[in-house]
Amino acid sequence: MTDCFGIYGRRQLVLGAAAAIGAHALYAPAVHAARRPAEIRRLAMTNRRTGEDMNVIYWLEGEYIPESLTAISHFMRDWRAERMRNIDVRTLDILAAVHNLLDTHEPFELVSGYRTAATNSKLRQTSDGVASNSLHVLGKAADIRLKGRSTKQLGRAALRCRAGGVGTYGNSGFVHVDCGKVRSWGTPI
Repeated sequence: MTDCFGIYGRRQLVLGAAAAIGAHALYAPAVHAARRPAEIRRLAMTNRRTGEDMNVIYWLEGEYIPESLTAISHFMRDWRAERMRNIDVRTLDILAAVHNLLDTHEPFELVSGYRTAATNSKLRQTSDGVASNSLHVLGKAADIRLKGRSTKQLGRAALRCRAGGVGTYGNSGFVHVDCGKVRSWGTPI
């Protein structure tokens, strides 16, 4: 059994040690954790508020693709203010890892990506769960849903990554992920 970054149990590591010795960079640091590099990293998302869909390879053969990062940042923009900010690649890597862990072809539904300070302030006035120092304002967070998966399942997968903040909002039906400190809050899972 592996976690979202491809870390194997002790037995699998012992069995695979001989093969791993000759492999160059089998494990590479990413998102503050050991991660087994994949040939590609892809994000697929929908946004009901804007009517947009996105399916983008943003990392290929060890490098981020600048045009893809720009497309993702545009997709995750503050649609209320029509402003965008570069989304932190660590957040993208967490999203991709969660998606891979859940082994699904369904796209994430983006509930919220980047927010301007003004949008964040307005949302704080109408919702209890919006932080004044939200990482959304820095382009370091995303609120997501996944068709066919419960909030608990999505939250558990994000927690298994051990790579940032995970907030589970069962009543609202979404999970917050960010590339900040490892921590969790919200609906018990």
